[in-house]
Amino acid sequence: MKSTREYDNGQTKKRLKTKPVLIIMSILLVGNLLWFMAWLIPNNTSKVNDAEKVASIAGKIISKEQWMASMESIYGKEVLLDMVNAEVMEAAAKEYKIKVTDAEVDLELALIRSTQESASLQSYDEEVMRKEIRSRLILEKVLAKDIVIEDEAIKSFYDDNKNLYNTATSYRTSVIFISTEAEANEVVKELENGSSFEGLARERSADASSASLGGDIGYVSDGNDSVDAALVSAVQSTDTGKWSKTIALGDGRFAVAMVKSIFEGQSFSYEDVKDHIRRELALDQLPQSVTQEAFWKEFDADWVYSE
Repeated sequence: MKSTREYDNGQTKKRLKTKPVLIIMSILLVGNLLWFMAWLIPNNTSKVNDAEKVASIAGKIISKEQWMASMESIYGKEVLLDMVNAEVMEAAAKEYKIKVTDAEVDLELALIRSTQESASLQSYDEEVMRKEIRSRLILEKVLAKDIVIEDEAIKSFYDDNKNLYNTATSYRTSVIFISTEAEANEVVKELENGSSFEGLARERSADASSASLGGDIGYVSDGNDSVDAALVSAVQSTDTGKWSKTIALGDGRFAVAMVKSIFEGQSFSYEDVKDHIRRELALDQLPQSVTQEAFWKEFDADWVYSE
């Protein structure tokens, strides 16, 4: 059995630091898909043949039934796949007596928020994220359960990479990007007069990507090289639920930022993260990645898309 000292420490460090970003990118997609799932589930209080109108164009009606059928054809397979995988992992947890605590999920979330790349990741539902993290942790614990990693190796990695486990305070932020200072000042006045930040972002922000999400740009914190320093500074001095004054950005644009929530920075001790490190180093010993689908046969999983 190889010890941690024999690993390429640089590659392992990079994997541990960037893995949460890959997770969150997949979760963003999952979160959006799950939103549509609610519409794909039949409403038992409605009639089966109910042709409720959801839109009309030049007199032509689009029914709710047509709408749901279209969404199912586009998103149905992906949404059902996530649902099946989640249930398969719950069955695996029961079979192998695997437990995932809220503290473990909280740790993963904190590591995700602390990554520099997370600043460029946009809106997602945190509850969906927590469920996805739980499912992933079950999978990883099942895969790593028979791999032995010595405590000395784990402690050595922790001592060499403590910076990975000291997370900065992060701010869930929405931003309206504006081309001119005068227009940015107008946005501030509209907000003071009761206008919706989300609505103004969709209507007036010069950044199409965040505008479509009501201005949401994800988490901002010290060390986010992809976020303008002036924006970071403004966010740090803005209270939750409030917006900043006009911010002059380094690229010549202007912005108004709103802080949606604040997550205080944390310093995780060796005891806090030793199981996390043990699991990650154990997974490094696997010859290839394994997904939830590998457990379908064991737990008799089947679905309508089976060939």
